[in-house]
Amino acid sequence: MSATAVLTLLAASVLLVPLFKRLGLGSLLGYLIAGIAVGPYGLHVDSQPQTVLHTAELGVTLLMFLIGLELKPARLWALRRQVFGLGLLQMAGVALPVAAIALLAGLRPPGAALVGVALAMSSTAYVLPLLAERRELTTRQGREAFAILLFQDVSVIPILALLSMHGGAARKPGWAALAVLALLAVAGRPLLAGMFRYVARFGRGNRELFAAAALLGAVGIAVALNAVGLSASLGAFLAGVLLADSEFRHELEAAIEPFESLLLGLFFIAVGMGIPLALLASRPLLIGGLGAGIVALKALTLYAGRRAAGGPAAVARPLAVLLACGGEFAFVLFAAARGNLLAPDAADVLTAAVALSLALAPLAVIAHDRLLHPWARAREAPPFSPIDEPGRPVVIAGYGRVGQVVGRMLNARGVPFTALDASAEQVDFVRRFGNTIYYGDASRLPLLRAAGLDGARLFVLAVDDVEASVKIAELMRMHFPEVPVLARARNRTHLMRLRELGIQQVLRETWGSSVDMGKQALRQVEPELDVEAFAAVFTQHDRRLLERQQAVYHDQAALIALSRQAGAELEDILQNDARLRAAGQPAAAD
Repeated sequence: MSATAVLTLLAASVLLVPLFKRLGLGSLLGYLIAGIAVGPYGLHVDSQPQTVLHTAELGVTLLMFLIGLELKPARLWALRRQVFGLGLLQMAGVALPVAAIALLAGLRPPGAALVGVALAMSSTAYVLPLLAERRELTTRQGREAFAILLFQDVSVIPILALLSMHGGAARKPGWAALAVLALLAVAGRPLLAGMFRYVARFGRGNRELFAAAALLGAVGIAVALNAVGLSASLGAFLAGVLLADSEFRHELEAAIEPFESLLLGLFFIAVGMGIPLALLASRPLLIGGLGAGIVALKALTLYAGRRAAGGPAAVARPLAVLLACGGEFAFVLFAAARGNLLAPDAADVLTAAVALSLALAPLAVIAHDRLLHPWARAREAPPFSPIDEPGRPVVIAGYGRVGQVVGRMLNARGVPFTALDASAEQVDFVRRFGNTIYYGDASRLPLLRAAGLDGARLFVLAVDDVEASVKIAELMRMHFPEVPVLARARNRTHLMRLRELGIQQVLRETWGSSVDMGKQALRQVEPELDVEAFAAVFTQHDRRLLERQQAVYHDQAALIALSRQAGAELEDILQNDARLRAAGQPAAAD
């Protein structure tokens, strides 16, 4: 690839990826568009198709190695029921109807089966970062999505092996392939471990050597398997699996982590470069219909299957939307099967359709969050629980990890309270332990009145969602101004928004534990330091800084300037405090 092409590609990535992330469309779509822009079907910066092919092969090889490295056997075993239950349900539920449609469209059975399996895959590189960004990895739908993606990753090995044996490689594998696989199974891990021990012994502290050794193992096994007729992607994946549970795994992750996003970006850029825009322009209805059909069929099939297996609609719906897109593994399969199991024209059409489904995926998530989820919540949610007890002195809104601690302390002193929570699952969970809690959205005024706020002595606002918390605070100040409010803030900005509404008793949820952790860290590294005195000065300075920031909360420029100035001020305070202590005088208060 020419220097001009490389520069243009970097420029397109730097411009488009942050823009697409800012718009909520995700970096994946930005990389695809960047690849289209610089590829042979876009600006035609690089006119050599073979260069694009080599770029895609390198991206695929490294991507499969990274996926294999994440596949720890211990993790797989711990999630075995969800992985092999939900994963197999999703795979079969999508692959079988898609394969049947492909047969009706005229494909031969092996090709139809390939298309069904390829389209059943979802994008690990898109879904997992999205779940992490939305803080949903620990939710039920997040855990189930992870389990399904893990099953798909596990299924890579047999799928690639079968593809190679049925014409998906340059030549069919024979006994040599079986011998190489057996050798890898027996000696692969000891050989790789020996190589890394050598690197660790003679290249101590050199992280780049670990990255080079990892690439050597991945590419070496990939080349060996490709030489005997198996897929190079299968070899890279197996190299990652062999290293996934080794003692060097964490060192490898640390060495590869800086390059992981770049490698994934390289893969999707290569996919974008290979999208045939001329074909898309000549058959927009076919490719557009296939792309939208992939998303719709996968979403409906997964939703129906999850509901049939006993999952609640509130979990099945977001799970179906998250996994409705096509996956990066489909590109691997279509490229391997091109000209053998699939005609080149069919492979091009399917590749473009999968790329389009990835482009539609962020839009489907946005539509779910803004339209489908509010409608379904209003339709499915039962009315708030009737509160049939007399008003109690304390009302707690939000009975999660913060509200429960407050409630336990009140219980310990025999102080009665009324607990409210807007999550039906959380209410059911808490009730299993014998606690009294009422389901309902505390941002609704009738529920607050039913909870007895008119005669309450304290309202504890422990709701996790920032916008809901602010809305509840507005209702409290407007309709119950005489009731004191003790509020939980997720962060500094949330605290200032609550205080702007007149809520004065606001506690940052992580402040106390963070200061305690900071004190413990200082005791470890500076045992001679008076940690308690330092923490007192630090806390006093932060409180005064907060008051000054509150005064300029709406002036972003002043807020930034004040925050930058604060570090120097704190340093001056601590230096002056140290001088006074050395002179035997009492330290000045901040």
